[in-house]
Amino acid sequence: MSAAGPPQGARPPGGRRRVAPLRGDSFRAVVFDMDGLMLDTEPLAARAWGEAAAALGVDFDMTLAQAMIGRNFADCATMLRARYAAPYPFDALLGSWHTAYDAIVAREGLVLKPGLRELLEWLEAHAIPRAVATSTRRDRARIKLEHTGLLPRFQGLVGGEEVARGKPAPDIYLEAARRIGIDVATCVALEDSEPGIRAALAAGMTAIMVPDLHPPSPELEALDVEVLPSLREVLRRLAALPA
Repeated sequence: MSAAGPPQGARPPGGRRRVAPLRGDSFRAVVFDMDGLMLDTEPLAARAWGEAAAALGVDFDMTLAQAMIGRNFADCATMLRARYAAPYPFDALLGSWHTAYDAIVAREGLVLKPGLRELLEWLEAHAIPRAVATSTRRDRARIKLEHTGLLPRFQGLVGGEEVARGKPAPDIYLEAARRIGIDVATCVALEDSEPGIRAALAAGMTAIMVPDLHPPSPELEALDVEVLPSLREVLRRLAALPA
């Protein structure tokens, strides 16, 4: 891939940089989300909320689990407190979620999304830097990436607690680009969630959505984002770009 400079583009009203169409000479790095994009873990997370609530004998609105996708744990806690009133056992549920989730993963393992290995191999063959920008806490993300053998394949990792604001704010993508030393305007972000896509776009990256549990909303479809059905299609898209 060429190391040509980033497209400049003016910022439209609202502050987000207008992202140029994806070209082979305009991307120099790829930043990956983790859960739901590389790892098939979002269904496990949703089940863990249900199991944790059942163990405590309290209700849990599963539509809240859907809204939490892509958010960091602090934001999930805030959303939970906004949904329920005291004496709802907020802290106990949050702790029980980790226990339930870890138990599910121990029983069932972590499954990679189809096409991930092939995409990473292609990026490695072309010496394109890679980073992970995940809402999961860094220590938990490292464990997942080590367990699946993915950690050595990335030059940077940013966890959800390492930035001031979680997705959909741009902080985590700005930090990921900084850590690998690549201008955000020449990064492609891969995401499965709407908060993640909005974060990448707000940072000034080109964004590609690979939906997991939920399709993009009409509002998201109106933004500068491609939607592809799988990481295999992402590989085909990137490989077909003119140099």
